[in-house]
Amino acid sequence: MGDSTLADQFFDAAIGLLQRVRDEEAGPIAAAGAAVADTVASGGRLFAFGAGHSSLPAQDVVYRAGGLALMNLLPVPGAVGVDVSPATLGSALERVEGLAAAVLDSSPARAGDLLVIISLSGRNTLPVEMAAKARALGLKVVGVTSVAYAKETRSRNASGTFLKDHCDIVLDSKIAVGDAELVHEGVAAPFGPASTVVTCALMQAVMAAAAEELVRRGVEPPLLRSGNVDGGHEWNGRVMDRYADRIFYRR
Repeated sequence: MGDSTLADQFFDAAIGLLQRVRDEEAGPIAAAGAAVADTVASGGRLFAFGAGHSSLPAQDVVYRAGGLALMNLLPVPGAVGVDVSPATLGSALERVEGLAAAVLDSSPARAGDLLVIISLSGRNTLPVEMAAKARALGLKVVGVTSVAYAKETRSRNASGTFLKDHCDIVLDSKIAVGDAELVHEGVAAPFGPASTVVTCALMQAVMAAAAEELVRRGVEPPLLRSGNVDGGHEWNGRVMDRYADRIFYRR
C-alpha cells in the first residue's frame, strides 16, 4: 500500500470486493433479478429480512427513491438494527429456535411471494429457520451471505446447516470471516468492515436487474421517485395506490 492512508486502504478493499461480486456473481444477480421480476409480474409480493447490521441492506431497498415500491421489510421485533436495548439482545434473538416460524406465520407472506434473507455468516438459527420455513410455505427464497462462513465456521442451528442450504438462489458477498478488511500496527483487532457496502450494492444490483427484466417483458417497473423532487410525492401516491394490496409499510 506504500504511503496510502488507512482510509485509502479501506476504499481499495471495498472497491476490490465490489469488482469481485460484479464479475463472479453476475449469474446469480441476473437469476435473482429475474425471480423478482417473475414475482412482480405474477401478482406476488416482495419481502426482505436481515438481523442486526444485516438489516441495513434489507432496509436499503424498502420505500426508497429509485426502489421497487413492492419491496416490504419483514421485521422481527428486537432483531432489526441496533435500536433495541441492550444492543446485544438482537444477537441473542438470532439464536432463538422457533422465532422465524412465529414471524412468518403472523406475516402477510404467502405462497408465490419472494423473500430475500440477508445474513453475513448465515450460521445463526433465525436466518436458517427463516429460509427453511419460507420455502416450506411456498415462497421463493434468495439468500445474500458470505459462503466463506459455511466453509470456515460451524452452524449454530440444530440442523447443522447454513442459510445457503435453504435458498433457491444464493448471492455470495465474498466477505472474509470476521468482516474486517484492515489491520495496522498498534491496533489489536482487525477493523474496517465492508459487508454493508458490498451487500447494499448486491441488493441494488438485483433491483436493477429486475427492472431491466420487467422492461424486457413489456412491464413498467413499479418504481418510487424521490419525494424531494417536484412531482415526486404525486408519482409515489399513484404507484402506491395502484399496488396498495402488495405494499405493507403504509399500514
